[in-house]
Amino acid sequence: MSSFKALDAQDISDIRNTAKQCLERGLIVASKWLSDLLLSTTPEKRKEKIIPAAIIPSMSTPARSQSPQISLQTQSLVPTQPLTQTSLDDVDSVELEFERQEEDCLVAARSCFEGRQFQRVTHHLNDCKSSKANFLKLYSRFIATEKSALGDWHKLDSDRKQPPTPINLYLGELYDLVKDSNDPWLLFLKALFLSRLSRREEAIESALLSIAGCKWNWSTWTLLGTCVGDSQELSSLLPLIPLPPDHPLVQMFQIKVLNELHSPADNELQLCERLLSLDFFPNSVWVMGLRACVLYHMHDFAQSIAQFEHILAIDPHRIDNIDIYSNMLYVTGDILKLSKLAHDFLALDKDRPEVCCLIGNHYSLRGEREKAIKYFKRATQLDRTYLSAWTLMGHEYVELKKSHAAIEAYRRAIDVNRKDYRAWYGLGQAYELLDLQLYSIHYYKRATALRPYDVRLWQAQGMCYEEIGRLQEAADCYKHALIPADPQEITINLKLAKIYRALEEHSVAVAYHRRVVEVCQANLRRIQDFSRSCIEVAEYEMHLPNGDLSLAKDYLEMVAMSNSEDVKLATDLLKQVKIMIEKKYNARLSYSDDQGTLTINPAML
Repeated sequence: MSSFKALDAQDISDIRNTAKQCLERGLIVASKWLSDLLLSTTPEKRKEKIIPAAIIPSMSTPARSQSPQISLQTQSLVPTQPLTQTSLDDVDSVELEFERQEEDCLVAARSCFEGRQFQRVTHHLNDCKSSKANFLKLYSRFIATEKSALGDWHKLDSDRKQPPTPINLYLGELYDLVKDSNDPWLLFLKALFLSRLSRREEAIESALLSIAGCKWNWSTWTLLGTCVGDSQELSSLLPLIPLPPDHPLVQMFQIKVLNELHSPADNELQLCERLLSLDFFPNSVWVMGLRACVLYHMHDFAQSIAQFEHILAIDPHRIDNIDIYSNMLYVTGDILKLSKLAHDFLALDKDRPEVCCLIGNHYSLRGEREKAIKYFKRATQLDRTYLSAWTLMGHEYVELKKSHAAIEAYRRAIDVNRKDYRAWYGLGQAYELLDLQLYSIHYYKRATALRPYDVRLWQAQGMCYEEIGRLQEAADCYKHALIPADPQEITINLKLAKIYRALEEHSVAVAYHRRVVEVCQANLRRIQDFSRSCIEVAEYEMHLPNGDLSLAKDYLEMVAMSNSEDVKLATDLLKQVKIMIEKKYNARLSYSDDQGTLTINPAML
């Protein structure tokens, strides 16, 4: 992996200026993210100076003019016809003059925007001509129409005619207003509208063009991430990003998307460590949060919990990812920490979806399912797209054996994000409760396609095949489960042995039983854990014409001298195998006499 080029004064200046630009355009989340990122760098870096000519102008037009055209088909960058420096200066001066003339209107519009009076923003900026005013006007119209569409959608709650997602009838009209733009900020809006119109490939292209013109606008990166379907698509997309592969933005994007896909690996953990070095963002709780989530998805709960505790020690009021932290406390059964966390954050902000999810986990761990569902439902009311709450609500309904309610919750989760394996897995579980194994298998397959190295998913699919008598398919699933499984695990091997015995492939079945015995002996496990496998192997060797009777004798003696429930059977078989050994020995002795020699095989004694 190539080493990063450390942040320099130009990068710091870019971050600072883009944070201001985002705030002026109403991209508050991106502005906050950039401000936090800036403060997480060392004070020395923030004090470094750059040559004035290199400073990004407050206007975005020069960046727009230099934006490349990106072809997703050829995966190449084709620059647009370059503008002369004179023309760039002219455009910049025109924009500056527009902004100077419209300053009062922009301030009034920003005040209305912060007061969530989006229709009034449009009213204030109707006659304005600057790029900034145009962006704020269109963005406000989009938010207003989305809010209206969401209201209409909620009117159909509990109605079979309710569509999977809200339908914004004005998206086409808004798209027409930006479809020919080359401004990086308006290209972001174009990508946003295309994404909502389900024109994913075009949205990706517009987002990449926007990044080429204004790379530090984190809203564009977030939008681009929502367009990625799986890790293979991410691998194809990364070379198209108009930045070096070792740029911190590219690395942060990669980690964030893989976290959302639940498939980060050691590589992402190393990237987090580098981003937290002194050359980049050593004090960034956001990057620390990325690292904690990577550890969570890698099932290293102890390290992830330690990272979250470190984050809360630095910033005790940070709500982001607090639901992930609560998930781990739930899984590890730490009810004391979870109770304290729920108490502290409920007092901090009871109307954040993450906090509602945290409270839901708290009640779920206490076994109060109905209260847990109430808070998960509250989280979805605060944010319809809050995936975790829909999924966790489905889990609670499964625990209550309310299959139909669980199915509805999981379907809502899939409507929000089809690339989250947990909702597909949940649907499989819900249909299992209804004894509809074929449906379960369909949904488990969708889950395993998203997460091909998850042991639980393959096991669940195998159990469904087993239930309907399709044993060969069940065996194939269990074999897939063995690939990522712990080398010391025996349950899957026992299942495979059972299936192959039913298929009358006895040699294969015995091979799995022998594996169980070897693993258990290597780990000094109780004989009760593998007594049945010992007997299966012994019986097979006893019935085989040239079976290993010595091995059968050793296995049966282990069981016969234990306190397992198979002692009597093992004792009876041991008597038989000793007789067989004696007969075999006598036969060999007789054969040796016939040849005029006496040969004693010590192994037969």
